[in-house]
Amino acid sequence: MLPNILNIPNFITLNMEESKDDYRFLVETISSPSHCPKCGAIANLYKHGQKQQLFFDLPMHAKRVGIYVKRQRYKCRECNETFLENLPDMDAKRSITNRLIDWIQEASLERTFTSVADEIGVDEKTVRNIFNDYVAELELQTDFRTPKWLGIDEVYLLKNYRCVITDVENKSVIDILRKRNKDTVISYLSKLQDIDKIELVAMDMWNPYKIAINTVIPTAKIVIDKFHVVKLANEALEKIRKANRQNVSAKERRQLMRDRYVLLTRRKDLNDFDDQIKLQVWTDKFPLLGQAYELKEQFFDIYEAESIKEAYKLYQNWLSNVPKELMPYFGDLIKSINNWEEEIFNYFNSPITNAYTESLNRLIKTMNHVGRGYSFEALRAKILFTQGYRKVKKKKKFKEVEVTFGKMLPDQLPNWAKTGYEWVYEEIYGADFSTLIRAMEEGSF
Repeated sequence: MLPNILNIPNFITLNMEESKDDYRFLVETISSPSHCPKCGAIANLYKHGQKQQLFFDLPMHAKRVGIYVKRQRYKCRECNETFLENLPDMDAKRSITNRLIDWIQEASLERTFTSVADEIGVDEKTVRNIFNDYVAELELQTDFRTPKWLGIDEVYLLKNYRCVITDVENKSVIDILRKRNKDTVISYLSKLQDIDKIELVAMDMWNPYKIAINTVIPTAKIVIDKFHVVKLANEALEKIRKANRQNVSAKERRQLMRDRYVLLTRRKDLNDFDDQIKLQVWTDKFPLLGQAYELKEQFFDIYEAESIKEAYKLYQNWLSNVPKELMPYFGDLIKSINNWEEEIFNYFNSPITNAYTESLNRLIKTMNHVGRGYSFEALRAKILFTQGYRKVKKKKKFKEVEVTFGKMLPDQLPNWAKTGYEWVYEEIYGADFSTLIRAMEEGSF
């Protein structure tokens, strides 16, 4: 008999073998069962053969660990049934130790399923199943607060567009949905608690989102994110810049490409004198490009309006100033405003925006890079369920007496019910954007 170097209380170690990559232990249980699990008869059992089972355990000294258990079979004299002894430290279904399950749960949030499986010697499918069960458990334990201002956006993650659900007011991610189609969004929204709390929804001009909101939360006001609107003005300018490439030399074409940032920058933000000169040169050389630049600037100015009435007036003036030859370039912008007029101009009464999700571009690029080999579910779980990324507010609640007294406030409870039952719970607003970005930049994600 060897010392209990495995540190598993219910077993004794009989033998150990070591190879280049593995440790193999032979163990048996310390105690015998006290009763029959089939009929409950006490101490009326006898041994009825034995089988040896392999269980995988935590790696040791950078080597995989296998535990062979001499598992005793018993037979009951009362009911004549046979059974294998219980192994409290093992998961017999998966043939691994319970502590290895805990380790896999954490490791699979940090690494690919394949790398985890290779390190411990189990099948990749086993790691994936353990992870999926873990995420399901975390889902049940985590109750994200339904926001007053809901954000719906999308990111291109792992070769597909994913719908991102956010708390606009608290700048945090509530969920990332596998798809962004209407049915997926409706299904998600329908499961939200206290959905009537949602007053505003910031989103881009994606009709499935609009249908989903009007179907599930018809009382919520949709606000089109201003950055998705003004982006169309910049895209119009880009179309004109590209159209003018045919009229310049190869050298000028390359220079125009390098200087495109000048055209896309607001004039008031061009602090560098050289940039101002570049803008002047290109707009003088191409008068139509210069006109388009002025129109872009005037459109951005609309979003500085102090009222919806002023914004409408500025837009009508802007539209009347678009010359016929530039209409095709600004066509997508004008069409979008015609189709989404109410939702776009709602911004001037309720100026909310998903702007912070735009800052996640580098975050998503990093996620796509580090996510090679990861599943969508793994990246989603890492973002949503890693404790350090969450924005949390602690509140007091009398949970233990809630079953009996319903939603009564603490001062309405009888004195005997208050004693010893007060506890603090966390109101979770989601994964904080700034924390996620910082973790990415520091390489700790």
